Amino acid sequence: MAVESAGERFQTLHEFIAVAHSNLTRNIWDYLVGGTETETTLARNRQALDSLALRPRVLCDVADIDLSVTLLGKRLRIPVLCAPVGSLEVFEANGAATVAAAADSFGIGMLLSSVSQPGLEATAAAGGDALKIFQLYVRGDSAWVDDYFRRAIDAGYDALCLTVDSAYYSRRERDLAKRFFRWRGAMEGRTYQPRVTWRDVDRYKSKFKLPLVLKGIASAEDAALAIEHGVEIVYVSNHGGRQLDHGQGTMEILPEVVAAVGGRARIVVDGGISRGTDIVKALALGADAVGIGRLYVYGLAAAGAGGVVRVLELLEEELRLAMGLLGVTRPAALTPAYLRAASPTTAPGVHSAFPLLTLPPWRY
Repeated sequence: MAVESAGERFQTLHEFIAVAHSNLTRNIWDYLVGGTETETTLARNRQALDSLALRPRVLCDVADIDLSVTLLGKRLRIPVLCAPVGSLEVFEANGAATVAAAADSFGIGMLLSSVSQPGLEATAAAGGDALKIFQLYVRGDSAWVDDYFRRAIDAGYDALCLTVDSAYYSRRERDLAKRFFRWRGAMEGRTYQPRVTWRDVDRYKSKFKLPLVLKGIASAEDAALAIEHGVEIVYVSNHGGRQLDHGQGTMEILPEVVAAVGGRARIVVDGGISRGTDIVKALALGADAVGIGRLYVYGLAAAGAGGVVRVLELLEEELRLAMGLLGVTRPAALTPAYLRAASPTTAPGVHSAFPLLTLPPWRY
């Protein structure tokens, strides 16, 4: 009997969620889909996206649509990056290496979390020519940081990244309520992260020539400071609603960051991105690319590298259709003129972009 490919098996994005759920333990599933405390920030990510409606133009020649963008000198087939996710190895045995290989196969980039296995060298090797950014949580002194960054440079990463919204580890009540403490071992060295300041950014910029990404920017003030300190990519994020509760959705934050940056750096945004239309909204508000997190992990947990590639293929199809129906042929042509404020039609949540999730699975 022929083995069914991921392309044949999965025809919609929501189908990955059910399969991933069935493949994961309760604890790992809750780690993936949960947020912090009341999960208000998590919900607001979707609410902010759903509070924007699309405003199409018609009778435009959209026969030739090019979805690609260039970031840090590398072409991305679609303006999407696999965001850094910790402990990818709990979703699939080869973890980050599998994601890197899928990103390379499809033609996008990934940010590797320093707390995902099999580590930075093996992941870089698996990622081939894909855009690769190494993201570091500070768990040691300056010599410790420098050693990690030198290793990343030697391994061929294209940029370095600091996540700056994680001075403290949040209270993730889905884990706490079940007394699930698997991640406590990763807490070693946590006393260093609260001490990271703009002085450290200056030190990194003076010592290393690779572009620097700051992930976790959530205000115009910090975006402006990032530019002053020479940061090349401002990454708007609230950690998927997993750090500070009662924060804004990232699509609410994005316009003020874009204004503060003023074209002096590239901008990436994540936070609830689940659909091709979500990508359109982010680009129209001024982002250069988006990060996806939970979405590609569903593909990873459901079907390994093939699942990640298939998630990206479906996103590409949705993005192409959305742009064509808006009357746009290039990401750079998207502007706020294609958006209007609107009332959300569904209650926001981690899976509210997928109203058909409760449909029974298709059987031939």
